[in-house]
Amino acid sequence: MRSWKAAILAGVVAFAAAGTTYAADIKIGFIVKQPEEPWFQDEWKFADQAAAEKGFTLVKIGAEDGEKLMSAIDNLAAQGAQGFIVCTPDVKLGPGIVAKAAANDLKLMTVDDRLVGADGNALEDVVHMGISATKIGETVGQALADEIKKRGWDMKDVGAIRVSYDQLPTAVDRVEGAIAALKAAGFPAENIYDAPQAKTDTEAALNAATTVLNKHADVKHWIAFGLNDEAVLGAVRATESVGISADNVIGVGIGGAESAINEFKKPTPTGFFGTVIISPKRHGYETAMNMYEWVANGKEPEKLTLTAGALAMRSDYEAVRKDLGIE
Repeated sequence: MRSWKAAILAGVVAFAAAGTTYAADIKIGFIVKQPEEPWFQDEWKFADQAAAEKGFTLVKIGAEDGEKLMSAIDNLAAQGAQGFIVCTPDVKLGPGIVAKAAANDLKLMTVDDRLVGADGNALEDVVHMGISATKIGETVGQALADEIKKRGWDMKDVGAIRVSYDQLPTAVDRVEGAIAALKAAGFPAENIYDAPQAKTDTEAALNAATTVLNKHADVKHWIAFGLNDEAVLGAVRATESVGISADNVIGVGIGGAESAINEFKKPTPTGFFGTVIISPKRHGYETAMNMYEWVANGKEPEKLTLTAGALAMRSDYEAVRKDLGIE
């Protein structure tokens, strides 16, 4: 009897050890398009937490263009990875990414930006965690409209800078959501001015917004919106550079990046009024956990998960961050 019990115990211990070894052998890639941006740094940070919790290896790779991305996928396969999460530098690379993942027998999940096929439609068979871009844009537009009314501005005297990056479907959905909310609140469509940016950073947004401001120097008040915090911060910097006072500017960004938080921390308020904070915790931690469960236990995630955001302003951003699990 004792030997029988000992055998069972040994089997349980061996099984547990095997499970531990298997977890340690799991390797998951996390590829992002702009590794220097705070949002992606936060995604990696939370993915690292998942890796530490489950005991798998996380391989973090920056791939700023298609060539680097394809090379990164091959590199992961050579390292013995079983799957990867990716925010692609170009959503139109979708069919190529799917083919490359399949050729290397790697499970594939996308985050933030959804892959599209040759016809421009989303690749619905690829597991994706994204952001409800239109609804987040609507939150931005509503916040802008509410603040315009609160300040007692006449909407016909307000110009809107649409900092645009139309190459990215998410960017289009966000700004169109904002425009829809503004129009619903009575904002005149003819007062919305397009400021196309060459890249999705602050400098490109500043340059694009400056052109609009110089062209419409007679406008009394300004609001600004775009793809992310960087787009709106660029527009705010542009208003400062042409001498428009902060109390005549309302900018609402998206993301809740460190750059936005630093703006709130300034002793004197700027034209950067608010941001719709999206939690990078879900996009980093949850996607990494989902991929781990898929690799380790065969539990394929839901094909589509859309996350939402919360409006944060100078007065309440700390509480909002805490509620979203960021702090």
